[in-house]
Amino acid sequence: MRTGHEYDEDMAGDDDGYGEDDDYTFDDDSCDYDEVETTEVNAADDGEEAEQRYVVLNEDAVRARQEGETAKVAEILSIPRGFAAVLLRHFKWSAGQIQEEWFSDDARVRAAIGMPADDGGVPVPTAVSRAEMSCAICFVNYPAGETRSAGCAHYYCGECWRAYIRAAVDDGARCLALRCPDPSCPAAVVQELVDVAADKADRERYARFALRSFVEEGGGGGAGNGRMRWCPGAGCTRAVEFLGGGTGDAHAADVFCACRHGFCWSCGEEAHRPVSCDTVRAWLDKNASYTETSNWMLANTKHCPRCRLPIEKNQGCMHMTCPPPCGHEFCWVCLDPWDNHTGCAGFPVAADGDGNGRQEERTKRQQSRSQAAMDMDRYVYHYERWAANYSSLENVFKDMAQLESAEIERIAAVVGQPAASFAFLSKAYEQIAHGRRVLKWAHAYGYYLDPVRDAAKRGLFEDLLDQANSQLERLHAAAELERRELFCSDAEPAVVRDLLKYYKDKVESYTAATRTFLRNLVTAFETTDLPEFKSLK
Repeated sequence: MRTGHEYDEDMAGDDDGYGEDDDYTFDDDSCDYDEVETTEVNAADDGEEAEQRYVVLNEDAVRARQEGETAKVAEILSIPRGFAAVLLRHFKWSAGQIQEEWFSDDARVRAAIGMPADDGGVPVPTAVSRAEMSCAICFVNYPAGETRSAGCAHYYCGECWRAYIRAAVDDGARCLALRCPDPSCPAAVVQELVDVAADKADRERYARFALRSFVEEGGGGGAGNGRMRWCPGAGCTRAVEFLGGGTGDAHAADVFCACRHGFCWSCGEEAHRPVSCDTVRAWLDKNASYTETSNWMLANTKHCPRCRLPIEKNQGCMHMTCPPPCGHEFCWVCLDPWDNHTGCAGFPVAADGDGNGRQEERTKRQQSRSQAAMDMDRYVYHYERWAANYSSLENVFKDMAQLESAEIERIAAVVGQPAASFAFLSKAYEQIAHGRRVLKWAHAYGYYLDPVRDAAKRGLFEDLLDQANSQLERLHAAAELERRELFCSDAEPAVVRDLLKYYKDKVESYTAATRTFLRNLVTAFETTDLPEFKSLK
């Protein structure tokens, strides 16, 4: 079972996020880890512990990572944290690149980010006026100490700074690259200045943009690494950090957040093991255009008479050539070979003395017209099952939430046993969720198996799918329907206690059997020559 960590609010991450060539690291002695939290059973769940490939971080843990990297750069370069943060964002949070560029030409780096030139002292993120001064925006005179600058020579009053920062924050993440209000001044407006000049709401929004920058621009692992991402689950504020081991394998890229939302690290779509990202994209594109699909397929697609590859007619000529390796040339209208076709010579009416006349051509046209209809029937068949498993998966998550929030406690109270003794129900539901997800995407894949060209492979696919589905339905019925019947509100506690061991053994047995059949289905995708969608393009 793959697992993820959920970190405590006040702990810093144990990984500094720097590259192998960096010569400084974080001190992690003070970091405290929560226990490993099981987030979801995934397609690799075979009852054995799998290699840990990712961890789940809450916002406080992400912020601790961000602050730790910022503090380290500030210490190494002897600059304020605000400038260190600007540097890290400029170099996409690659501390190694900062070190290389800074010690190579720090003047160029200072100019690029709006840091004051080195005059032998520590750069100042904000300065307060020491004498009476006029605000450079509203031109009102203020006594000493009531105007401030971004460490440059341009001073503004508090109200003008608040309005300036508010307008920048309203503009979105670009506020992180804010400069002095004077158009000719490149001085950077950094965190320390925002903290003393902006309203509380604007400070919080600025900090939020800065936190998102850490995950979205650098991922805690340097430019282009993309090692950390926000969970795309609805309402979830956690991030997932990928530790490695499978990024190049489309079948091993599913990760699961503590909120139970799973997504593919490779393509960002919902977790879809065991099918490839190409298949998922093709299927979702088809679903998006479903209202137009039927008429379009009838008018624009036919199967190659030789290899049965679906062909789209996107030009006016009737001379069709199937893509390599087939290369068959045929007539779009009558499907005869192009170098010897007679099907377009006239309407195939039987003639005297001609036996069946041109019955063969008439049959060929009828087959062509029915092929698109059969393709649509096949699509509808798989789509209905894809959608049904999707809906069932949503209900499974609702049942799991209800179980964990109150139902298990209620059941435990009825039979007088600790809630921990009902962990078998949670495991069953986790297996059901995994099964619904696998079957859902297996049906998306099944659509692209041609009934004729891929007959043997489709037979294997459907056999394994039927076995897995029957086991899953049996487990789902036991975990949901039989549970509700056994532990109903008016059930006699003595009767429930007598039946509990039998019910537990039954659910555990069904869970193990379902896991085995689902593993067989997944293995067929990943270790046999079942074709991927890319081979059908």
